[in-house]
Amino acid sequence: MKYYIIAGEASGDLHGSNLIKELYDLDTDCQVRCWGGDKMQSSGAILVKHYRDLAFMGFIEVISNLPTILQNLTFCKKDIQEYNPDVLVLIDYPGFNLRIAEWAKKQNIKVVYYISPQVWAWKESRVPKMMQSIDKMLVILPFEKEYFKQNFNWDVEYVGHPLVKVIEDFKKNEAPAPSFDKEKIIALLPGSRKQEIRKKLPIMLEASKHFPAYQFIVAKAPSLANEFYQEMLAPYPNVTSVEDGTYKLLSNAYAALVTSGTATLETALFSVPEIVCYKGSNISYQIAKRLIKIKYISLVNLIMNKPVVTELIQQALTVHNIRRELEYILNNENIRSRVINDYDQLKNLLSAGGNASQNAAKAVIDFLHR
Repeated sequence: MKYYIIAGEASGDLHGSNLIKELYDLDTDCQVRCWGGDKMQSSGAILVKHYRDLAFMGFIEVISNLPTILQNLTFCKKDIQEYNPDVLVLIDYPGFNLRIAEWAKKQNIKVVYYISPQVWAWKESRVPKMMQSIDKMLVILPFEKEYFKQNFNWDVEYVGHPLVKVIEDFKKNEAPAPSFDKEKIIALLPGSRKQEIRKKLPIMLEASKHFPAYQFIVAKAPSLANEFYQEMLAPYPNVTSVEDGTYKLLSNAYAALVTSGTATLETALFSVPEIVCYKGSNISYQIAKRLIKIKYISLVNLIMNKPVVTELIQQALTVHNIRRELEYILNNENIRSRVINDYDQLKNLLSAGGNASQNAAKAVIDFLHR
């Protein structure tokens, strides 16, 4: 079978790579062409376009890059038509992928969507059109199956969360790092896009000055050049960085400052108490604030439906607030124990579905053979 897979960011590249591995295991005639990243390419797919050329976030950023986005859409449609896949598998990245799904349906191309757009947070009005253009929806958050059924009578398939196995495998295979003093390391995960890193990392770095006894380590995004970080890190000689080593860093960290997104969940699955940090352009934030209807911004709190970890959002993301909250999770054993116990419950919820990547690959292949 011929698969065309589209992922538009680092997390999609990770989950796409594991899906591709499972497809190759289950389908002896598997051929994959993709938009994604290095991980998807190394899993055996032909990479058409890298996600670093696609990653625009926020209303203002998207509008200013609209010509590039439209060019990418046109090129993508042409490339899909020339490849003529048996199925198009779309991974998250809704602003782009939902447009491709709608177009593909009109071309009689089968469409599977893996990792649902977060319509339960905002843009719920997208769902009727999604139901028309998506043949099979595979979801990874426990509450999503009930959400779609209850609100739209749409039967979607819950396959489990792919990060559970990814992190379990890492823990099994990764040798310990004896040079790290686990109780002295604070991980900084400022995101994977330039604009979000520029907003948040300087505040995180400034907060590090108040904790001289700890080693702060920045996890660099694999898609960004080292030169991008140098100017920001230069005034902080006590802050170091790792390249392509986020999981090793988290496995040895005592606490973390994490930008909102998949990284909040990864940090929780490594049992590292964290502070969730978000700051965008003021206009983008004001628009989002009026449209988004969820109580929390981090996946950890959303899935658990309670404030497991502190969220410092927009104006609340200050050096003073980071310092206060970080002191709590570094020095208060009751808080640390409570957070880690909640993390254990979270893991149990997400593990219920089993091996998500394998389940997703089976679901795609079963759908094609129906």
